[in-house]
Amino acid sequence: MTKSTLGKLPDAAFGTLVLPLMPPQIIDGFRALPDLTGIASDVMDELGIVGAIPASILVPRDPSARLVGRALTVRNVAASTPVPDRVKAGISGLGEIEAHNLAEPGDVIVVQGVELCSNLGGISASIGRRQGELGAIVDGGVRDIDHSRGIGYAVWSRSVSPITGKWRVETVAINRAVSICGITVDPGDLVLADETGVCFIPHGRAAEVLRRAQRNVAAEKLREQKIASGAPVSELFGKASR
Repeated sequence: MTKSTLGKLPDAAFGTLVLPLMPPQIIDGFRALPDLTGIASDVMDELGIVGAIPASILVPRDPSARLVGRALTVRNVAASTPVPDRVKAGISGLGEIEAHNLAEPGDVIVVQGVELCSNLGGISASIGRRQGELGAIVDGGVRDIDHSRGIGYAVWSRSVSPITGKWRVETVAINRAVSICGITVDPGDLVLADETGVCFIPHGRAAEVLRRAQRNVAAEKLREQKIASGAPVSELFGKASR
């Protein structure tokens, strides 16, 4: 299906309208992992991939939420004109609607945002949920988190604020590289998130990370069996121990 923009942002703001495909077996493989971000973070260390962020920084607004999906990226910056002038003009600078318009079921909105105000609220979450998005990762503020929880739209964010972003934020890019807590995320990268934190895996390395993660999970199952059988601690300790 041919995709088009809504005209909220200039054409130059868009890096791509269609995300690179992620094979379903890779998505399903990650979803089946226990201790999702913990296992993935260990493998990323082994492979020299920097992309794990603790839940103390990007906080899950629903601790029971868990997701695996492609990153659909949004970059916001602080508005350059005073709030009273923007209120008077009545024009919101938020443009994540353009990302929702491009989203496919199973995608995750990843926002390089602005602090002390909301980059994503209840209406945006409702649209995203309707579009089939799994949720959003926001390096910045969000609001209406009770609403997001209630509709099953998972949100991880740096902070929560009641202050609207529509007069304070300008969306300047969709599906271009963003910086999330100092980590570069490209559109189509794989997003893993649970109550422990968030991991971003480069699109081209997802299969490699999954293979090693599945190997590590198998090794840990063997170790759990040894623990349950009463094996001495000296037999349990090794390089693979966490």
